[in-house]
Amino acid sequence: MTTILCVRKKNRVVMAGDGQVSMQNTIMKPSARKLRNTFDGKVIAGFAGSTADAFTLFEKFDEKLEQYNGKLLRSAVELAKEWRTDKMLRNLEALLAVSSAEASLIISGNGDVIEPDDGLIGIGSGGMYALAAARALIDTNLNPRKIAEKSMKIA
Repeated sequence: MTTILCVRKKNRVVMAGDGQVSMQNTIMKPSARKLRNTFDGKVIAGFAGSTADAFTLFEKFDEKLEQYNGKLLRSAVELAKEWRTDKMLRNLEALLAVSSAEASLIISGNGDVIEPDDGLIGIGSGGMYALAAARALIDTNLNPRKIAEKSMKIA
């Protein structure tokens, strides 16, 4: 089960993820790094799905960030275009959640780039539980980090 959660509130953004790698119903590793900083720490990305596929997509996304000088939306759209048209990439099974100061986005394997209206992203099999918890907490006085921590515990 993978859970990645991104919380954007009052110009602050936090991304949290579990470290669990499973094969079917067996937990193979409880401490994997599913979040990565890129572009000199200005962009954070989290993945859900096949680990090998996600690493391939991270590399491609990082290349796009360099190519488009850190412009998150442009890099995400160009990655999605390539993902849809490249024969190898088209078969990769992963979702990316990416965030910078400018936006938080979901990049899907279908080539979709989605910016949620509420600034909240949940991906992975536990993502919807964490997302529901974050939505319940977003209008409280909690800061984004506390919202993410509490939501991940609930999920």
